[in-house]
Amino acid sequence: MKTHLVIGSRGSKLALVQANFVKAELQREQPSLTIEIEIVKTSGDGSSAPLSLIGGKGVFTKELEVALLEKRIDLAVHSLKDLPTIVPEGLTIAAICKREDPRDALILRSGKKARSLRDLPAKAVVGTSSPRRLAQLKNVRADLEIKDLRGNVDTRLRKLDEGQYDALILACAGLRRLGLEKRISAPLPASEMVPAVGQGALALQTRVDDLETIALLSKLDHKFTRLACTAERAFLRLLGGGCQLPIAGHAVVREKRIRLVGIISSPDGSRVIRDRVVGGLDEAEALGTQLAEKLLEQGAKDLLS
Repeated sequence: MKTHLVIGSRGSKLALVQANFVKAELQREQPSLTIEIEIVKTSGDGSSAPLSLIGGKGVFTKELEVALLEKRIDLAVHSLKDLPTIVPEGLTIAAICKREDPRDALILRSGKKARSLRDLPAKAVVGTSSPRRLAQLKNVRADLEIKDLRGNVDTRLRKLDEGQYDALILACAGLRRLGLEKRISAPLPASEMVPAVGQGALALQTRVDDLETIALLSKLDHKFTRLACTAERAFLRLLGGGCQLPIAGHAVVREKRIRLVGIISSPDGSRVIRDRVVGGLDEAEALGTQLAEKLLEQGAKDLLS
């Protein structure tokens, strides 16, 4: 039985909150376990450039995976939406924790109110650095002015409060984990804004040959979250996209069925291809593939090229 673990984490406030959550959960399962958190700087940290210019998906995870393979850490805590759908040889996702709220959130300055994107004033300036969010925003409200936004959550909220933006779109999960749920003006339903694949879920990654750590982490694996995310990631994998393309997919598990919705859009949101599939709990991977194939048949190939 392992008595000591080293968790690898990015150094942002949110990443450390997530790492400490995992630490507490593991120590609840095995009180005698000692755990330290080692901060690993990734290529995405500290850059203000759009993700599409600094490498896209993987820029927040690659160095953590290298640290795992070099045995400097025993496990890495990732936001699953940041983790590429193809896991490097020698590594495995040993657990996917129970999902936090997967929706996107509309954030307004203090005193302002809105129940949906349609309530925003004409030509409102909305901050986001996500092509997925930009395309869906433009599809719903072509008049909105979308302004690039980078930085940690505190920095983004400060820019909003200073008047640089009329509204922001951020993930509900991150705000809730940081204790900032009061800043959420309106959670956006998937019918209005389909979340990113894996949004709201934490992935615990380790080495395939570290059987003791895998056994320990498996206690934190949430079956229904894993099934939903398996379907979403299979959908994204077949399309070959990441955070550089306006692709979104979201699955829910309800009444022993998996319901998966997915979209792919032109960058300006003028064309959106959307569809859904439903299947059994043993079909998660196949459902993701099936949905991707349906979108490709409807013209997604043109958008991907």
